[in-house]
Amino acid sequence: MTYLKSALFVVIAYVLAHGLTAFLITPVQSRILPDITAFASLVYLPHGVRVLATWLMGWSAVPALIVGGFLSEVLFTPEGITNVQSPVMLASILVGAISAVLAFEVMRFLGHRLYAGQTLRIHWKWLLLVGVIASILNSIGQSIVFSAEILTGHALAVLAAYAVGDLVGLSVTTLILMLVFRWMRLSGRG
Repeated sequence: MTYLKSALFVVIAYVLAHGLTAFLITPVQSRILPDITAFASLVYLPHGVRVLATWLMGWSAVPALIVGGFLSEVLFTPEGITNVQSPVMLASILVGAISAVLAFEVMRFLGHRLYAGQTLRIHWKWLLLVGVIASILNSIGQSIVFSAEILTGHALAVLAAYAVGDLVGLSVTTLILMLVFRWMRLSGRG
């Protein structure tokens, strides 16, 4: 698959994951935790796309993740393009896009080359560990980016919501992919 096709696939997957989060998860969460919902989702499916795209594409996933993040904000944020062009939103998109790459690089620094094709076989537990690290990096980065907008009493809750949302989103995305791969293998399509 060429880079452009891979990048387009990542952009589409990111936008779809963000749309599912915006239309299915956010309405329910906003009734339960309205102060946190403005900043973070407790099931953020695009984090799974970030981690899996970075696993497959490495650093070259970052531009596609930025485009996917930008388009998602334009399509699913009530303020649309006006909101996305603010420095805070652009910084938020960038933090989200690089969090998985930084996590894979942390693991590489620790002696674990986990990008696709660098090991004989990858175990899902390693991807989940990278996802945890990426979630922590993303949570800290997003908390810094939105620090001027988060009420002081809610800062820790927002940080925790980012971490939980990323991890649950990655787990759901990984589970769905594992089921799809298993179905493909059993049906003779993969």
